[in-house]
Amino acid sequence: MASSASPDGVAEGNTAAPGEAPRQTFRRQDGTNVELVTFPPGDPENPRNWPLWRKWSIVAAIAFIDLTVSFAASGFSPAASKFSKDFGVSSEVATLGLSMTVWGFALGPMTLAPLSEYYGRSPIYIASYGTYLFFVLGTALVQNLGGFLILRFLSGWFCAVTIANFGGTIADLFEPHATGIPMSLFLWAATVGSPLGYFLFSFVAQYRDWRDVFWALLGICGGAWLIMTATLKETRHSILLLRRAARERKERRTDAIEVPDSMKQRGPRELFKSALTRPFRFLFTEAIIVFGALYNGYLYGLSFLFNGAFSLVFGMGGHGFNTTGVGLCFLGIVVGISFGPFTNLWQERYYQQRIAAAGGRNMPEARVQLGKVAAVVFPISLFWFSWTTYKSVHFIVPIIASAFWGWSFYTLILMTYTYTEDSYKVYSASALAGLGLVRNIAGGGFPLFAKQMFMNEGYQWAGSILAFLAILLVPIPFILERFGRALRLRSPWAKQHMDDLAEDEMPSGSKDPSLVL
Repeated sequence: MASSASPDGVAEGNTAAPGEAPRQTFRRQDGTNVELVTFPPGDPENPRNWPLWRKWSIVAAIAFIDLTVSFAASGFSPAASKFSKDFGVSSEVATLGLSMTVWGFALGPMTLAPLSEYYGRSPIYIASYGTYLFFVLGTALVQNLGGFLILRFLSGWFCAVTIANFGGTIADLFEPHATGIPMSLFLWAATVGSPLGYFLFSFVAQYRDWRDVFWALLGICGGAWLIMTATLKETRHSILLLRRAARERKERRTDAIEVPDSMKQRGPRELFKSALTRPFRFLFTEAIIVFGALYNGYLYGLSFLFNGAFSLVFGMGGHGFNTTGVGLCFLGIVVGISFGPFTNLWQERYYQQRIAAAGGRNMPEARVQLGKVAAVVFPISLFWFSWTTYKSVHFIVPIIASAFWGWSFYTLILMTYTYTEDSYKVYSASALAGLGLVRNIAGGGFPLFAKQMFMNEGYQWAGSILAFLAILLVPIPFILERFGRALRLRSPWAKQHMDDLAEDEMPSGSKDPSLVL
C-alpha cells in the first residue's frame, strides 16, 4: 500500500525484505531509490489490527478521563454559594469559577492538538492531564480571587486534552465505518459529565467546605490519570511509522527509508497556523459547520445554564431542596443522556444498512435519522420543563421533562459530530475544533445570565424563551438530510470525500487518521 503523496521523485515499483509485504519505492531526483514505510494489510503494529480488548481498554480509560473533564467544570457549581460567602463576592462572580474553566476548554484543543503530531498522543494525554492535576491542587489552596480564576482557566485549558485528541484516537483504532459505537461512548462521557458532576459533588458541597470539592476532584482525577497512564499505548499512525522508519534506517544503515509525505511532521509554524486559523475558516464559510455550531453552542450552553436554573427551581426558593437534593434532581438529565447510546444502536444499524446498500460509499446523511426525532423532542422538553416548575406541580414532573431534554441533547450532539466527521474526514479535526470553540464559549457564557433571566422573566417564561429559540433549530437535521450532499459538493474540503469507499478512505500509508488540522 502506498500513499498518494511521495518523496520528491517518481514511482519505481515495489520492494521488500524477505518475508515482508512489498513496499512501494520512489526514485529521488539524485537517482537513489527510497522505500516508503507503511502498514501492510494485517500488520500487528497497526492500531486498527490490535485485539478488541486492547482497543476498548484504551477507549474506556480515555472516556473516563473525558468524564472527569466535565466534573472539573460543574463539580464546582454546588459549592459556588459557599465560595461567594468565603470570598465576599456576588453569585455572578462565583459563577465565573465555572465559566473560566469552560472557556479554557475552548482554547485548549487548538494548542494541544498540534503537539500530538510531534510527540504522539500518549505523551500529550499524560503530560497535559498530569499538569492539570497541579492546577487542581493549586485551586484547593489558593487564597485570592484572581489566582482562583486564573487556575480555573488553566485547569480547563490543560484537561481539554481529550477534547483535542479523542476523535483522532478513535480514528486511529477503528476503521472509518466502525467508529459509531466508540464515538457514542465518548460523547456520552462528554455530555453526561456536567449533570453527573453536579450530582456527585453536591454531596461534598453539602457537608464540607468548598475547598474539599477540589480535594475530592483531585482524588478522582488522580485515579483516572493513573488508570490512563497504565493503559495507554501510542496510537497515532504517523508517529508509529516514523518510529519504524527510524528504526529500520538504523538497523539497515541507510537513509533511503522514509514515510509518505502525508505522514511527515509539518513545521511548527505551518502546524500552529492551521490549528489556529482553519477552524475559523470552517466556521465562517461552511454551512454544515454553522449548523453544527448552532446546535453545539446552544445545547452545551443550556447544559451549564441548568446548573443555576436547577438551584432556583428545586432549591430553597423553589421546591425547598438543599444542595444534595438539587444534585439529585440532575439525575433526570443523567438518565436521559445515558439512554442515548442505547437508542443510537438503532441509528448505527440504520447507518450500516444504508452504507451497505450504497456499496460502502460515504453517506453522512444516513446519520441524521434519530436526530430528526431529537430536534422535535428538544423544544417540547423545554416547554414541558418550563410550565411544570410551579411549586404546586410535583417535582418529578419537570425532572422527567429534563430526562427527555438530556436524550435530545446527547442525540443531537452525536448527530453533529458523526455527520461532520463523515463529511470532512481528514479535515474533520479543524471542523470539529470550530464546533468545540463555539460550544465552549457558549457553555461558559450561558451560566452568567441564567439566574437573572429566570428571576426577571419568571421560571415559566424564561424556559419558554429557551424553547422558542430551540424551535428555530428544528429544521437543521431535515436540511442536512435533504440538501446535505449539495452542501458538501460546495465545500472545497468535503467534496474531496463525496463518494469515498470504506476501503479507500484511509489506505495504509495515506493521510494520517489522526484527522489533519
